[in-house]
Amino acid sequence: MRRQEKKHEGISTILTFMLIPLSGFAMDIYIPSFPDMVTALGTSISSVRLTLTVYLIFYGLGQLLLGSLVDSYGRYRLSMLALVLFILSNILLINSSNIYFIIGMRAIQGLVISIIMVSKRSFLVDVYDGDKLKNYTSLLSIVWSSAPILAPFLGGFLQNYVGWKGNFYFLAIYALIMFLLEYRFTGETLKEQKPYRISGTVNAFKVMLSTKDFSMGIVLLGFSYAMAIVFGMSAPFMIEHDFNFSPVMTGNMSLLSGLFLLFGGLLSKAMLAKSMLKKLRLATIGQATLACLMFATAFWYYSLFSLMFFALLMHFLMGFMYNIYFTYCLTRFPQYAGAAGGLTSGGAYIVTSFASYSLVSLLNVGDQQTLAICYFILSLCIGLTFLVIGNNLKRADSQ
Repeated sequence: MRRQEKKHEGISTILTFMLIPLSGFAMDIYIPSFPDMVTALGTSISSVRLTLTVYLIFYGLGQLLLGSLVDSYGRYRLSMLALVLFILSNILLINSSNIYFIIGMRAIQGLVISIIMVSKRSFLVDVYDGDKLKNYTSLLSIVWSSAPILAPFLGGFLQNYVGWKGNFYFLAIYALIMFLLEYRFTGETLKEQKPYRISGTVNAFKVMLSTKDFSMGIVLLGFSYAMAIVFGMSAPFMIEHDFNFSPVMTGNMSLLSGLFLLFGGLLSKAMLAKSMLKKLRLATIGQATLACLMFATAFWYYSLFSLMFFALLMHFLMGFMYNIYFTYCLTRFPQYAGAAGGLTSGGAYIVTSFASYSLVSLLNVGDQQTLAICYFILSLCIGLTFLVIGNNLKRADSQ
């Protein structure tokens, strides 16, 4: 088996940080192309939205079910195989005009990207320790969060000058370059392969899911992130159809949305010492209030400014809340750190995918008022979740 060479650890670390954003790029880069895909493929809006939902579902399932494979079969071989499959899926997708085939390729992409993400996170744990590991781990989350911010911004330009297929050309070329660099400079970092025992993973999941504040917290995270996905599924049609702007404007507005989400996360980090329950309650009340104002305002004023004003504030509070509870879930079971990370992230993505797709389909979201209704329903669901786990959070605050 090819091992990681010590002299290449530095460049391999850089390549890790270059690969981590791939999950976000694969998820969000083609959002400005949604209207064009509906026309070019001769399909429905709901079918195009389903390509994103399916990716999220299989990305979540992959982290849940396949994450532990990298401890048994190694990081290097699985991530390289996943890159090859990702490249091929993009090539096949580009050359297809069948929406159902495209949906199938997006399912494969969700699975293989999950393997790449787990492998690259594990690389840092294998190679580094102590303060250096903490530094790289904190940097990892910042790099990961940059992709959903930059991806639609880039996608808007690709759509404007190349068309919807330009997004998937970009993904294929980026993955090919990364494959060649990985082949040249990286190798296996797993020191000792462990036999794959599904029973151990199942037992860990049972313990965590039977703990109310953890299991309901995954649901809470899913509802929270669904706000961003509902916006991503709906905004291109409002911006490009209702307001007659180009896909570049869709990308610019998605960039702003991502930045406000990031700012909310940074604020939550700065307020780490404050009561978690109070912070979450205030954020939830704030979201519900903003959703009501967003709905009422649309009766007398509906513009890109009003739409984005409320959406940006909603996403700011979403980033604030998500960062608080995501950190709580990751540290809730230190004895199952790896499994807790996979279950939290994977489970939340699955909840997000079902909640977002159900809302945009049932409400046929296409203007400020229906988007406000989605935001209100999700904030109400989050509030009800707090009622279930409030006592647990009080105990966490007192410790």
